[in-house]
Amino acid sequence: MTDLRRLDPGVPGLSSVLDGGFVPERAYMLRGGAGTGKTVLGLQFLAAGEGSSLFVGFEEPTENIRENAATLGVDTDDLSFLDLSPDGDAFAADASYDVFGADEVEGDDITARIREAVEANDPDRVFVDPMTQLRHYVRDDYQFRRQVSSFMRYLTGRGATVLFSTQPTGSVSDEDLEFICDGTITLAHAEKGRTLEVTKFRGSSFASGVHTARVRDGGVHVYPRLVPGDHDAEFTAEAVSSGVDALDDLLHGGIDRGTVSVLSGPSGVGKTTTATHFLVEAAARGERSVAYLFEERAATHAHRSEVIGLPVRELRERGTLDVREVEPLGVSPDEFAADVREAVEEDGARTVLIDGVSGYRLSLRGDDDDLVRELHALCRYLRNMGVAVILVDDVGSVTGDFEATSDRISYLADTIVFLRYLELTGELRKAVGVLKKRTSDFERTLREFRITDDGLVLGEPMTRLRGVLSGSPELVDD
Repeated sequence: MTDLRRLDPGVPGLSSVLDGGFVPERAYMLRGGAGTGKTVLGLQFLAAGEGSSLFVGFEEPTENIRENAATLGVDTDDLSFLDLSPDGDAFAADASYDVFGADEVEGDDITARIREAVEANDPDRVFVDPMTQLRHYVRDDYQFRRQVSSFMRYLTGRGATVLFSTQPTGSVSDEDLEFICDGTITLAHAEKGRTLEVTKFRGSSFASGVHTARVRDGGVHVYPRLVPGDHDAEFTAEAVSSGVDALDDLLHGGIDRGTVSVLSGPSGVGKTTTATHFLVEAAARGERSVAYLFEERAATHAHRSEVIGLPVRELRERGTLDVREVEPLGVSPDEFAADVREAVEEDGARTVLIDGVSGYRLSLRGDDDDLVRELHALCRYLRNMGVAVILVDDVGSVTGDFEATSDRISYLADTIVFLRYLELTGELRKAVGVLKKRTSDFERTLREFRITDDGLVLGEPMTRLRGVLSGSPELVDD
């Protein structure tokens, strides 16, 4: 009976996609075009083995493979290699079969060398790169399928788990190999970078969909798509204070844990500063808070905060506040979600700021439907984990027609706090209000606010003004 324990694939994140890893003594196909990371992933699979591992290579010399692996920090010292790549001797000798000799084309020599290497090493793991090269050694497609099927049964029958790569082209398909293998993993290039998708995995569930893959130090890293329903945590519903009494009064105590709050308004109106008050207040109480800055440097944010009395640097040194710069064009939503999950599940973050939505959109490199879908998944996950989430959302209009949020994200928000510019008697001033709050009542007035050396200062309700949301209010008599 096949052992149903799982084998570590050796690729960070891939175990999550494969519901724990590979099933031993089975064969898996790794398909993809040139440069998608197949060879690197195969080497990681071999290096993760506890016993003997064998690399059967048809295209690259072993020396080149080892050198390329070393540049990524993948250790190949304990791996065995069978180098079946063509050398220059046959070409220089003008052999009748160009690169390959006649005995190699018939396949007898190749078969003998593979069998010899397998019997000498008795491997627990085998990676064949690429399997499609074997087509050159048989007469037709039927013989090719028979040879590959026999080859896989030979290896798995000896207790090996096999991974083999393919490189389909417009004229040569690898679809016939899908019927032979127990699982199919596809690596590809997409607009957001490299991707990985599992389309078949016999005897096990797996995480469907397209996941992000990156080749960096250590080799291939996989960032699974976030599935919010897979995550949940018990938490106490409670208000998170801003530390500003008047703002808390507007919100009937503050924003609530396990909810999403959107702070919306035009550029420069004070959204990030307002959000930072919530993070600093929580961090000062000893609660872990994290700010992700898509549009501002952490040093600039710290300086601006210190000027108005918010001790960002001190709280960062204390370890209760973390401020992370995010380069939106250098990270995918899957990678960002993985970072957020680490902050929540491993570091214990209870308040998370994403500043802002427009910067996050750049990481998608797609349309607004992508933004809504990805942001919905991330926010739902954070809700399930009991995190107080703050989204900073830039609206386009400075004054004029009221715009609550941008990009159709208002439905994501449990609470919407809007900040507006207004022109009054020739002076540009600011107002704040709450548009909705699902979890409790809230104050339905507008208040003028200022950013001073002591932080946010909110005035009394602006009851003598009409038309504040138009940006050009009028004074009315009491």
